[in-house]
Formats: sequence, structure tokens, C-alpha cells
Amino acid sequence: LITFINKNIREVGCGLYLLGSSITTLLTTIIFGLKFCILVFAQMALISNRSFLKIQCLLLDFILRVCLNIDQWLNACVAIERAITIIKAARFHKKKSKQIAKIVIIIIPIVVIVTTIYDPFYRRLIDEENEDDKRIWCIVNYSIGIKIFNSIIHTFHFLAPLMINITSVIILITKKTRHRSNIQTGRSYIEHLKEQIHQHKHLFTAPVILVILGLPRLILLFVSTCMKSTDDAWLFLVGYFISFIPSMLTFVVFILPSKFYKQQLRQTLTTYLTQIQRRFQFIM
Repeated sequence: LITFINKNIREVGCGLYLLGSSITTLLTTIIFGLKFCILVFAQMALISNRSFLKIQCLLLDFILRVCLNIDQWLNACVAIERAITIIKAARFHKKKSKQIAKIVIIIIPIVVIVTTIYDPFYRRLIDEENEDDKRIWCIVNYSIGIKIFNSIIHTFHFLAPLMINITSVIILITKKTRHRSNIQTGRSYIEHLKEQIHQHKHLFTAPVILVILGLPRLILLFVSTCMKSTDDAWLFLVGYFISFIPSMLTFVVFILPSKFYKQQLRQTLTTYLTQIQRRFQFIM
């Protein structure tokens, strides 16, 4: 987040998308941590207030789902902007890009919320009583029609950003390859293509890694059945928690592969450290 707060990065739409993604990631991490703590405490019977558990059952999962989808679409917007930058080259307008980004950042949450607003209405608490203990679980119970609709929406929010990412990367690489081959005629198109693929391989690997980590969430959507034992419950929980990892990898996916973003991060950290040192010196 501290990287994308930098004004230099926010001069173009890509920086605004990444700032929005960072904020969404931070919110997801906080809510995810809160949900995990509530889950653990509820299973240990340290939290038994049914009204509180009901509210968190209705809201936290919905907010998490919204944040995950928003983050995926913002990442797709980053990929689109990169491709547009290459296509337009010198004709790319930073100011116009920034204006469009501001509008898109408003539209994306609205669309995501509207397409998932039904979810809280089908959530409820159930009591599981065993010989040893008693547990309260938050479950979702869709009707057949809503279940089909939910599967379609879930798949759309998962696959559409992925396809946009991959398509944008292909466009970016082919355009840069064509540009290089026109300038450096001494080398073949294939050689330039291999060079560009090697140079931008992180743009391919990042979406693939995110998809692999996000697959458990999609798989659980289609194979969800009644849990017959605590082992089933923990299996579902592990898959559920793994699916949140992609939204927390902004640093790895966008900052580490980029020299510009790493430089901005160093500058921002240096500025913060300098300010902290000055304040300590002033106090002392």
C-alpha cells in the first residue's frame, strides 16, 4: 500500500488500480483475520453470542467475497492498461487514463456488489451437537435456481479477469515483438518473440499462480456437500483459507518484478524512516 500511495505512481490509471487493489487486499486481510479468530473462538465456545455470530455470518463472508472479486477485476484492469500503453505508445494520454481509472474504480465495486448481494439472504447458523461438544456453524443454503446463478456468477468473476490478464499479456508481448522486429531487422521475429516472452515471463506466471491458488474456492463451489465429519470440515476450511492467498500477493506479483515499483518502494520507505528518525531526534 505504501508503494502505491506515491504520487508518481498515481499519475496513470495503472497506479490507481494498484492502489485500489492494495486497499482491497488490506481490507481482505483484516476481515479474513477477524473471521479466522471468530471461527476459532466460536469453536472453542469462547464466543457464544448468537446475535454476534449471526451478524458476522451474514456480513463477513459477503464482504470477503466482494473484496476478492474487486481485487481480481482491478488486477485485470492493470493488465488492460499495460496492453493499451503498448498499443498506443506515444499516443497514450496519462490524464485520460487517470480519469477513466477513477470511473472504473467506482463502477467495479458497484457491479460486484449488485451481482453478489443475494448471498447474505441465504446464510444462517446451525448447531452441531456431538457427544463431546457443541459447535455453531455458518452455512449457506441456496435454492436450485440461486445455486445455478451463484455458480455462473462465481465462475464469471473468476475466469473473466483471468482471460483478460492472459489476453492482455499476449497483446503486450506480440506488439513489443513486432516493434522490436521492425527496428532490429537483423534478427528474426521468433528470436524477438522468445526474448520478449523471457523478459515478460512474470506476467504469464503471476496469473497462473493466482489461478492455481484460487482454484480451491472454485472447486469448493461445485463439490460442496454436507460435511459428515470434522475431517471434512477441516478439509473445506483449508481449501477456503488457501483461496484467500492470491489477494494477499500484490507485493509479489506487481512490486518485486518491477524495477520502477521497487525503486518507488525504497524511496517511500526511506522517506518514512527519515521522518521517524527526525521525530525521535526532536523528542530526545
